[in-house]
Amino acid sequence: MSNLVAIAYDDVDTAQRMLGTIGDLVKQHTLSVDDAVIVEHQQDGKIKLRQPSMTGVGAASGALWGGLIGMLFLAPVVGMAIGAAAGAAGGAASDYGVDDKFMKDLGEKLEPGGAAVIVLVKDATPDKVLPEISQYGGQVIQSSLSHDQEESLQTALDSRAAVAS
Repeated sequence: MSNLVAIAYDDVDTAQRMLGTIGDLVKQHTLSVDDAVIVEHQQDGKIKLRQPSMTGVGAASGALWGGLIGMLFLAPVVGMAIGAAAGAAGGAASDYGVDDKFMKDLGEKLEPGGAAVIVLVKDATPDKVLPEISQYGGQVIQSSLSHDQEESLQTALDSRAAVAS
């Protein structure tokens, strides 16, 4: 089961850097996520969701499977093309993870100009993840973590932000 964690920041730039770090942690296999989104409360009052695209992931996966199937039928290029197209369509059509309405409601609570990173964490290695994400500070505004886990996360965010100041 995944845990939801939403951390608020004063600006969207910090949230984007945090999301980049999350991507790096995923590549290092120290963090596994089901979804990661930035919700921004723009100065004009509008709420904007910035969701990484799943189209590229679907296309790459589809091309791999299409190529393998194509090799079985002696037409790997055709199989890869069909698989990539099907994978891209599937990736673009799939919208799973955090509910858009929930994210927009959460964004309404942010100060104008503020942003939050919302992540569905499937698995994590806390002793490797916390030092990386805590460098940005932030305020936990929503989570499905236990009270003790949420408190530990906020303490790490607070202590690292104080060191950076």
